[in-house]
Order: sequence, then structure tokens, then C-alpha cells
Amino acid sequence: MFKVLFIGGTGIISSACSQLAVKQGMQLYLLSRGQSMRPAVDGARVLHGDIRNPASVREALGDLQFDAVVNWIAFTPEHIETDLDLFNGRTNQYIFISSASAYQTPPAALPITESTPLHNPHWDYSRAKIACEERLMQAYRQDGFPMTVVRPSHTYDKTLLPMSDGYTVVNRMRQGKKVIVHGDGTSLWTLTHHRDFAKAFVGLLGNHHAIGDTFHITSDELLTWNQIFELVAHAAGAKANIVHIPSDFIARFDPRWGAGLLGDKMHSMIFDNSKIKRIVPDFVASIPFAQGVREIMAWYDADAARQVVNQEADAKMDQIIAAYESTF
Repeated sequence: MFKVLFIGGTGIISSACSQLAVKQGMQLYLLSRGQSMRPAVDGARVLHGDIRNPASVREALGDLQFDAVVNWIAFTPEHIETDLDLFNGRTNQYIFISSASAYQTPPAALPITESTPLHNPHWDYSRAKIACEERLMQAYRQDGFPMTVVRPSHTYDKTLLPMSDGYTVVNRMRQGKKVIVHGDGTSLWTLTHHRDFAKAFVGLLGNHHAIGDTFHITSDELLTWNQIFELVAHAAGAKANIVHIPSDFIARFDPRWGAGLLGDKMHSMIFDNSKIKRIVPDFVASIPFAQGVREIMAWYDADAARQVVNQEADAKMDQIIAAYESTF
């Protein structure tokens, strides 16, 4: 039986991949600290260990060998060094979850392919992912370490709204307050449902064509940010009273929000998925965001405790809108 280890495995993206791997008959092991809000998928074997504590991982794994190991929570080159030490000789394939935000930002040409240069001067998160990829490629070229890199773009499940501060924005819509859309709202964006992502990702597990290579996995649906906000508002039974504000203006008031805009969301991102479709011919992303956002709002509305409003962020939005409208 095909044996795969997920480091993590209960997150937004990985939970759907865990479910599909088990459904397809794989023997799935999850290395977990047991602190996730999502339970482990039925049929998976949970190993208790902390990847930031290599000794605990060695104790949890014992003499287990794997056909594939996937680290969903590696973010720095130091994390990669730990994994090289732990899994070299223990697995036939190691998959690193990178990020499509590592691609050249802003992109010099569209659509984005896997050969698009990696360069993001705006976001530390993306630069660290690039450094991780470079270290793994070095390990593959010099030592034959059987790595594969996967670059998700904006992937969501029923718990994740696509805008910064999530339900706080929906609450503003429902109250009739103005909501901020960066730029003029016409840049194109791609939102991928985690069940669609899983179709392609599980097809890479144990696939010898994927060794030493990189892939992004996204939907082919393109939406403007204006459309995204309108679809969220419609699903919430509200209206999107949009105020368009430049990303650099937002960044001056909120550096955290601004980093994600300047380093990612302000630029149109269109992805060519022909490479992953060649390797996984059955992959088709079939869930449009109009359907996905209905799942999201149903989840939030099923329990009032999920409808968390970040009062600080809400006040910050009011401040940004007031400052922009008084200036322009």
C-alpha cells in the first residue's frame, strides 16, 4: 500500500488533500501536535510530534519509511534543512509547499508559467519560500534528494473569506458601511477551492514525472476584485458599498495589509495550468467561486461564534477611508 506522511494535514488546503488521499486508498500518516481546529480525517494514522523539535519527530516515526512526505508548514530554509536531515533516505518523494506569490512581482508577462522567474521584493514570506525552493533544488542536483515543489495560489475552504480580515468586511457589508477594494478593483485574481486543488495534488503523490520539478495548481476561473466583493456581498445577503483606494495608500496606514497587497494581490495573476494537467490528466477545477462563497457564508451563518469582528481592523478601515476621502 502507498504510504504517505503529511506534516500538518489538517489545514485549509491539506485537509482536502488528506480526505482524497484516504479515499483513493493511500495509507496516510499525519504528523501533528494535535492543536488544529480541524480534526484528522477518518482513516489517517496520527503520529504525535512537533516538526520544530526533530527529536520528537524521530521518536514518532521510528523506523517508518514512506513513498511520499509532504511538509505543509515549512516556511524558511532552516525548516528545509531540518527536513533534509530527517527524510533523506526515508522517502521516495518529498513535496514542499511553496507559494505562487514567489513568482516575479509584478509579473513582466502573463500568463504565469512554472518558468516565470521567482522574484518578490515586497514580501518577506515570498522571499523565504524562494530560498526554500533554491535549497531543495540544490539538494536534488547535488545529492539526488527526490524533491517536488508545489506552488498554490489563493486557495480557500468554507472557513476562509478572500479579503483581509475576513468576516469583519462581511459585517461592514451587512451594516451598510463602506468596504475597501484596492486599486480600481479591476485587477484579475484566481481563487481555488481546496477540493479542486486536492484533485491535482494527490495526482502528484508517487508520480515519478514530478521528481525534481515544480508545479502550480490553481483554478482557471478569473475574477476581478470588484467581482469577488460583489459575490461575497450577494452570498451574505448584503450590498458591497465599495471604495477604491490605492494599495500604497493602504500600506501607509497598515503595513501588514499593505505587504500582502503590494507583494501579491494588487497585481493581476493569470496562471497557465497546462503543466499540471499534462502530469495529472484528470485534473479539472470545477468549483466556481460563486458556489464556494455560498459554502463560506453558510459556514459562518451556522454559528454566531464564527462571526468574529476585529474591532481594531474595523476602526482602521474607517480611518483609511476617512483619510482617503478627505485627501481626494
